[in-house]
Amino acid sequence: MPDGVDSRESLARDVAAIGRISAIPTLLKLICQNTSMRFAAVARVTDGTWTACAVEDSIAFGLKPGDQLELKTTLCRESRALRQPIVIDHASRDPKYCEHHTPRTYNIESYISVPIIFSNDDYFGNLCAIDPKPALVSDVRVIAMFEAFAKLIAGLLENDYRQERVESDLHSERATAELREQFIAVLGHDLRSPLAAVRTIAEILSLKTADQDLVKMGGLLRSSTRRMSGLIDDVLDFARGRMGSGIGVSLRQADSLEFALKHVIDEAHQGNASVEICAEVSINETVRCDQGRVQQLLSNLLGNAITHGARGQPIQVEAKTEGGLLTVAVQNRGTPISSDDLPHIFKPYWRPATSKPGGGLGLGLYICSEIVRAHGGTLSAVSSEATGTKFVARIPAT
Repeated sequence: MPDGVDSRESLARDVAAIGRISAIPTLLKLICQNTSMRFAAVARVTDGTWTACAVEDSIAFGLKPGDQLELKTTLCRESRALRQPIVIDHASRDPKYCEHHTPRTYNIESYISVPIIFSNDDYFGNLCAIDPKPALVSDVRVIAMFEAFAKLIAGLLENDYRQERVESDLHSERATAELREQFIAVLGHDLRSPLAAVRTIAEILSLKTADQDLVKMGGLLRSSTRRMSGLIDDVLDFARGRMGSGIGVSLRQADSLEFALKHVIDEAHQGNASVEICAEVSINETVRCDQGRVQQLLSNLLGNAITHGARGQPIQVEAKTEGGLLTVAVQNRGTPISSDDLPHIFKPYWRPATSKPGGGLGLGLYICSEIVRAHGGTLSAVSSEATGTKFVARIPAT
């Protein structure tokens, strides 16, 4: 990971690396929601350049990924030199920054910039936010949120770069297996550590019952970390499957499967209170399965339905045992999957051309199909304007 490299190719690679991390648009939106600031960005900052890599812009500041600012006009240069955050609540009244050229140049009052530093101490850039209006960003909880997000971004980038190196160094089948195993270990360890820090902050904020704004902030953070944790799990499952072992299942008699699936449905509803979920769960016999994986199957199918279903339309969930089969079905209304796309929906990393940027990794349905296949079952999908989209998993119960 280069530190301070200004070549066009290097900067383009860094911008592309940020663009591949689907969690970053969510992080920038959370920053704006939780600080009332209307511009947030991830910037690559070297000794000589400032380059926007990802942007959330509600003030028409005008930057897009790949655009550059003159480094000496920014406070990120000073943050890089100090390797410390720079925080301003109200620039025109701040004794240190009221005469500084940066707030005057860009007509900003509130500003925060936090370094993004890799584990080897290389400096990538800054996570920053600005607004023409004052904002209380010096609050210790806001700074902690920025620092946790900056660590998370650094971890995500490090793994992206590691994956690039892995792919370029694979010269033999043995090397492929060894490096993929390293990638899985690094991904599981390095990403979960900063994510745990964010989750802890979310839990602390959620306990501040006297301040409903903090409770709301905690809920948003908790929801985001839950989604990012799911993305990490999907990547790990995908990597293991590609190593030839497939998605692992531990088959045993599941006596509480009905309760376990109802818990998944309740959790989905708690995280999406505006979505109506109509569920019929009737499992009247013991099922030999991997209960955790079946929960993951239902969770992924429900998440897909919530994402793509029509607003205001209920999602139908059915789970039952009948004729020696466990059937799990999820149906949503909304724009149907086209007949051209339907054959591809269970492929890894595949997303339709109409997908909005910043969505998932395109692994959820692939993971579902692999879970069902590992149980010796089938997963099918039908979609039409009249009936909506329905996924049906059928797994042998014994």
